[in-house]
Amino acid sequence: MFRTLKAAFLFPVLALGLLAAPAAQADTPAPVQVIQKLSESVMTAVNNDPAIKSGDPQKVMELVETTVLPFVDFRHMTASAVGRYWRQATPEQQKDLQQQFKLLLIHTYSGAVSQIRNQKIDYLPFRAAPDATNVVVRTRVMNNGEPIQLDYRLVKVGNDWKITDVNVMGIWLVDNYRGVFAQEIGQKGINGLIQTLETRNKQLAHGGQGQG
Repeated sequence: MFRTLKAAFLFPVLALGLLAAPAAQADTPAPVQVIQKLSESVMTAVNNDPAIKSGDPQKVMELVETTVLPFVDFRHMTASAVGRYWRQATPEQQKDLQQQFKLLLIHTYSGAVSQIRNQKIDYLPFRAAPDATNVVVRTRVMNNGEPIQLDYRLVKVGNDWKITDVNVMGIWLVDNYRGVFAQEIGQKGINGLIQTLETRNKQLAHGGQGQG
């Protein structure tokens, strides 16, 4: 199911981009500050813990749980990936989908942390109406001299901005998963998707390939 899914490669690149941002400036738009603050938090955690830097799955999972997820509207992200089937899922199924999707991304993320080097990130001009509640922060990460498109979709939740999707080189993470998930649900139902995710996560937990 996941071997041909390009989105499985996206989260590691996100990890690289998160460790390259400069400190937030007072006149920086709030959504951009969110990305910068997240970057600083992750960078500090990685630099202070050799186990995280080596890609230790448990340590990376703790990092994602405590440092990354507070910046992410993960329910929104999972619901968007599941698409129209989300409303058909029971509360228990929604909970299971969130947990398994989160684990899938964490396993993929952990494989990238040990590859982090001194990437440089450039923030492209931010364009959004003052009252916008759904925006995109566009960046370019220089990785070994090659620019990588890395954009973030954020929505305003109360007074906070939360990440709901990531775009790497023109491919949105959630959009890619939505097509694959829809196909899986069409063939096996919602419980079938949950089971497929559980199986894949067990494989990854026991040394399966992080690319999916």
